[in-house]
Formats: sequence, structure tokens, C-alpha cells
Amino acid sequence: MLEKNSKLKKKTTKKIVMKAPAVLRADCFRVLDENNRPNEKVEPKLSKEMLIRMYRNMMATRLFDERGMLLQRQGRIGFYVPSFGQEAIQIGTAAALKNSDWIFPSYREPGVFLSRGAGLFEMLCNLWGNQSDVCKGRQMPVHYSFSDLKLFSVSSPIATQVIQAVGASLASKIRNEKDIAITYFGDGGTSENDFHTGLTFAGAMKTPTVFICTNNGFAISVPTQKQTGAQRMVDKAIGYGMPGIAVDGNDVLAVYSATQEAADRARRGEGPTLIECVTLRMGPHSSSDDPTRYRDAQVFEAWAKRDPIQRFRQYLERKKLWDEKKQEDLEKELKATLAEAVEKAEKEPPPQLDTLFEDVYAELTPQLVRQKEDLLAEQELRGKFENTSEAFPL
Repeated sequence: MLEKNSKLKKKTTKKIVMKAPAVLRADCFRVLDENNRPNEKVEPKLSKEMLIRMYRNMMATRLFDERGMLLQRQGRIGFYVPSFGQEAIQIGTAAALKNSDWIFPSYREPGVFLSRGAGLFEMLCNLWGNQSDVCKGRQMPVHYSFSDLKLFSVSSPIATQVIQAVGASLASKIRNEKDIAITYFGDGGTSENDFHTGLTFAGAMKTPTVFICTNNGFAISVPTQKQTGAQRMVDKAIGYGMPGIAVDGNDVLAVYSATQEAADRARRGEGPTLIECVTLRMGPHSSSDDPTRYRDAQVFEAWAKRDPIQRFRQYLERKKLWDEKKQEDLEKELKATLAEAVEKAEKEPPPQLDTLFEDVYAELTPQLVRQKEDLLAEQELRGKFENTSEAFPL
């Protein structure tokens, strides 16, 4: 499946995103055709339980995104970053990993967190930045962190997670472990120095790293063809001495297969792989963005017909694994669970003032002890501190 450096295909399309109806590049590996029927020669042999779990996680991701955007529009949280249309990439990659593997996500992978077992309540608390937030209100919204699940903290600077993943995977190699590291970034991330540094190091050291480039057409509002002279992001693998493959990012089975092969390759000690997942960002860059100002409506409609959840659902229905009743039951269950978690998280108070001094040093320095005492004394005089900050600006 993977293309070796000397055999990477040279035929490419003139543009990253083509006009409807042929929106998917011809070079992309796929399992499902445009009628959502599988190519049995490359169809992964997954159990019924695994297939349904993947579909469930895709639905949970979509509903979590919808609720996050709704909460922001209602003014109950300040900011949200949705991943509409990219569920197959998140769930397909996560399903191919072991629980011992390290994950270094970007800010558009809530489904990866949900798949790994992160709690809805804890993720929602991050959106409010309340006292039950793992980061105690110090992180931006949608910047989750679950070290116990080997889910590294999301950060805002673009592509910083790439070099961190390479470092973690090198540590695994030095220890003679079989754990790998996977990292996610967008097409815009490939223009960053951290991308170049990370892939250069990974290629030279043959680290067990899987690089997931989600090519969703835009870096905020800048189209892919204005970001780089490369017609395929996967071609960037050549210069770093690693194989690469472009896949249909709206085909969860194709994403799973490509990731599984790359992970197996890494565990065998054969080094890193770059996977380009070709899709379209169906929602805004964030809750502050209006994609209709820069996105081609025809292309959007064509990609909308390739909704990854609907495609996978049709696949399951043909296998007699899914039907309308199961769909209704699943949506009812997931929405009820989400509503309960939202209600609980929204009631949580803000972090206690004295937590401002925690998690800096193992023990407070004399200077911090004095500062803490002074702040608490001022709080006692004032009665309380009012939150005068405005809604998140991005």
C-alpha cells in the first residue's frame, strides 16, 4: 500500500481540490467507492464489535462538535473548534493504535480523545475552564490533556506537537519498546518549521512515528494551493527519507488500513510514515470564522455528499450490522449522556484562587508563598474577585 520514495506516483491533479463531482484526487487510497461499496481486495477484516465501536465513536464526535458550537452560540462558552467532516480521520487512526501508544493531537481531534476513553465531563470542563478542568482554567478551550491516557496536551502554536511526537517515539526506540507515537496536523502545519524539523529528525533517526496530515483544503482561510508549490502533501515525504501515502479522508476503513500498516511498520523498526488524509473542512475554522466567505459552494456540496458518517453507515447497513432503529437508539443514548455531562460541567465553579500557584514547582518557593499570602489577603479585603474578561476573541 505505502509508496516507497523511488516509486511515488508522479501523476497529480492540477489542484488539491477539484471541481464537483470528482472532488477526491485519483491518487488517494480508498476502500469504499463513491457508492460506498468496499473493494474486497483491500477491505480490512474487522470484527463486528470493532466496526460498531468505530461508528459509535464517529457519531459521538459529531454530536460533541454540534453541542460545542451550540454552547458557544448561546454564549455559555467563549470559543470552540469543530471537526465536522473529519470524523473518519480521527476514528480511523485511533482505532489502529494500542493503548500504550503516545498521541500528540492538534486542536481538531476531539474524536481521538473520545476513542481513547477521555471523559465527556472532563472535556467539557476544559471548555468552561472550571475547577474540574484538568488544566484548572489555564489552557485555551478545546485544548484537552489526559496524561494517564497518553494523550499529550493540545497547544495553540501550529505543529509544535510534531517534534514532541518524534522525541517520544525516539525514547521508545531507545528503550527497545514497541510503542509508537502518532501526531496530527493540518495542511497549514506543513508550512511550519516544526514540521520540517520533526520529519528531518524522524527520517534520519528512523523513529517509530506516524505523521497524520489532515489536508482539509484550508489553513484558516488560505487554500492549500496558495500555501505550497507541492501538488500533493504526501510528496513531502520524499525529502525526509520516509514512505508516504495519500488516502481518502472520508473513508474510515481506508484511514484505518493506512494507519495500521504504518503503525506495524514503525513497530518493526522500519521508521516513520507520512499519511495525507484528503478531505474538506465542512465547518468553520473556529466559532469565530465564516467559511462561506472563502469556500467554493459547489465543492462544499460535492464533499457534503461524501459525509464520512453516512458513508460508513451505508457500509454497515449492507453488512446487516445497522438499521434505523439502532441509529435512533444510539442518537438518543449519546445525546442524553452528553446533556447530562453538560449540565454537570456548567454547574462547576471556577478554579479556587490559590490554585494559581500550584503546578509550577514541586514545592512553593519562598517568593511564591509570599505572593500567595498577599493575594489571599487582598481577596479577603475585597470579598471576591470578579471575572471581567470578555468572550474568547479568536
